[in-house]
Amino acid sequence: MTDASRGIETTVTAIDRGKIGAAYEVIRPYVRVTPVAGVSAAELGIAGLGAARLTLKLEQLQHAGSFKTRGAFANLLLRELPQAGVVAASGGNHGAAVAYAAMKLGVRAKIFVPTVSSPAKTARIREYGAELAVVGERYAEALAAAERWAEKTGALPVHAFDQNETLLGQGTLAMELAAQAPDLDTILIAVGGGGLIGGVAAWYAGSARIVGVEPEAAPTLTAALAAGRPVDAPAGGIAADSLAPRRVGELMFPIARAWVDRVALVGDDAIRGAQQALWDGMRIVAEPGGAAALAALRCGAYRPAAGERVGIVISGGNTTAVDFASPSRS
Repeated sequence: MTDASRGIETTVTAIDRGKIGAAYEVIRPYVRVTPVAGVSAAELGIAGLGAARLTLKLEQLQHAGSFKTRGAFANLLLRELPQAGVVAASGGNHGAAVAYAAMKLGVRAKIFVPTVSSPAKTARIREYGAELAVVGERYAEALAAAERWAEKTGALPVHAFDQNETLLGQGTLAMELAAQAPDLDTILIAVGGGGLIGGVAAWYAGSARIVGVEPEAAPTLTAALAAGRPVDAPAGGIAADSLAPRRVGELMFPIARAWVDRVALVGDDAIRGAQQALWDGMRIVAEPGGAAALAALRCGAYRPAAGERVGIVISGGNTTAVDFASPSRS
């Protein structure tokens, strides 16, 4: 089926509610409506917020363990697929998502990941039947290898964040969240390449405050906003396998400038503390990148006003570190 027959114009760069809604109708049979959970700030060990209630969007429960599955299915269902199949570069989650979507749709897939990709993520990619290649230390090197493979074989590149269909797919998370928790004032979202925050910000378009959260060791959107364009940034830290692509996408950047209120930076210790708090308070297992948005509240990088209704996207759970407690507490 062609793009036009699905009512999606993939040649334009605008990402809006209408296009996100149309994309959702296409991918809906293949993705989970992930739940939301209400929790008090105190239950997550957040000081100074009293009895403030938070709303968590539990996207680590999505197929393949992260929000990336939305964008993967949008790409495979809204684009013409060649006989050579698809190819993707990933820190891990996008690769697992593309591999899962390809498995479900009977499409050949080759996934390039860097050595920083976690064993949990590479295991999932193999489990879903994709061909896996480990190349380089960081995402940028895996991306270059994937681009060479696409040029050589004719496989369709499925970009982790800088592709219209990827942004449309990730925006469906916002569509769900707006229906599940319609009164949110602010939504905290971890940022790597910006596909998720771009899609979510495009959906809300100013009707809720969108706050990005980045590791101090990988400030991609922070650097881009300071420079006025996507630029290279450091690519390190505990969440490097999901939040350190070197630079944000060209397609999401105008959306971020228009609709992202601010970006908060968090350290590795704060991210580890957020992982621990999710486990202790709710028995939720989140990978470092998946817990980064919560870290901004716990370390004070973002302080909501009194009565502010805050949503937090727990974006991924692909980790082998299930037991975060020390031996003395287990």
